Amino acid sequence: MPTYVYECSACSKTFEVEQRITEDPLKDCQCGSEGTVKRVIQPVGIAFKGSGFYVTDYNASTSTPSTKTETKSDTACSGEPASCPSCSTETN
Repeated sequence: MPTYVYECSACSKTFEVEQRITEDPLKDCQCGSEGTVKRVIQPVGIAFKGSGFYVTDYNASTSTPSTKTETKSDTACSGEPASCPSCSTETN
């Protein structure tokens, strides 16, 4: 059975109650005030274990930035048609 946490707005007391999911939430406090009790939402702890998650599947060392390789077109043109492909196609 789940345990629910309740808080009374009249006496500011918090208490836990084991209830079935199908049961209605409590409305009356143990201090005697009626209609002042609200159910408090509790955070849930989550632990991701096993394969298939980012931390276990990602390896930073496998991804390296690619280096740019220099091609002939990246070199400076000297004006000689033999050394520059773009100059060899030009007609003077």
